[in-house]
Amino acid sequence: MSMAPQAAVARWIEDNLGWTSVSFAGPLSGGNSNLTWHFCSADQACVVRTTPDEAISPNSARGIERESKVLKLVEGRVKAPRLLGWCDDVQVMGRPFLIQEWIDGRSVTDTLPTADWDAVSAANALGEDMMLQLAAVHALTWPDPSLATLGRPDNFLQRQLERWLGVRREHAVRELPLLFELGRWLQDNMPVTEQPALIHGDYHLDNTLVDVGSPRIKAIIDWELATVGDPAMDVALALLFWGDKRATAIPAFAHLQAISRVPGVVDRRQLARHWADATLRSTDAMGYYIAFAAWRLAAIVEGAYGLHVAGKMDTPYAAGLAHDVPALLAEAEQAAAGSW
Repeated sequence: MSMAPQAAVARWIEDNLGWTSVSFAGPLSGGNSNLTWHFCSADQACVVRTTPDEAISPNSARGIERESKVLKLVEGRVKAPRLLGWCDDVQVMGRPFLIQEWIDGRSVTDTLPTADWDAVSAANALGEDMMLQLAAVHALTWPDPSLATLGRPDNFLQRQLERWLGVRREHAVRELPLLFELGRWLQDNMPVTEQPALIHGDYHLDNTLVDVGSPRIKAIIDWELATVGDPAMDVALALLFWGDKRATAIPAFAHLQAISRVPGVVDRRQLARHWADATLRSTDAMGYYIAFAAWRLAAIVEGAYGLHVAGKMDTPYAAGLAHDVPALLAEAEQAAAGSW
């Protein structure tokens, strides 16, 4: 490969999408597992998603491929970028990549797109819309043949618990007795799963694009973890990061949905009811699912902390896991006790 990856992608876009004078406009922020690049032509724009040069997981390329399948699947049914192209020819730039529609929106963390918005009413509107958009995702229910390539929903919770308990036993980084205590509790208290559906897998406000003109969601992004499972898992992860009812003074991943930690903002249970009303599903076991969401995330990202300890990953994100993993376990313990 004789040209830089970005130049190779620009050439591919010209050759396969028929665009002219395509150029690399720069990287887009967000995410810790994949690269997101902005490309422009004279009158069009797009986003390219690909794995980093040295991907942490050998399955990273599969995630990008999965995202391309999901974007095609949800087109016209869910607010998401349209898939414009997929390239699995590693000769082009060294790894697969997808091309998706450019959407003019803002990923919201601790700052609203405009200072003119009232902090409470804007956060409430975004929280409620976040639940309604998620309900649209969960309308794609199993057994829909189009979901068959994304995974199997049977015993999903059990398989996830066994997997991550095994990983953390085999690759221990530090003493985390609460992780194993909570893992056993989650195994012993699994609720009956409702009808499986498409789930995003990493759903929270930061993985959406917000309209800069009004507090509404324009698109759900970052679908590489999408699968078929219990929809309550998506709700639980979003609720985990919502509001000020957190288990530690400095919450885990404090930047996520930070706009919701304002006095007067709609609480978790009210948001859960918005989703339940839209889907006609129950929230009776939501405390369990929030505990599971926090525990599973802690078990996963502890692997990145291990890379940091080993000197293989030197980023603020990885260093911050020294605090964030125990804080997530505290969130799981609080939710398991019924406080959410």
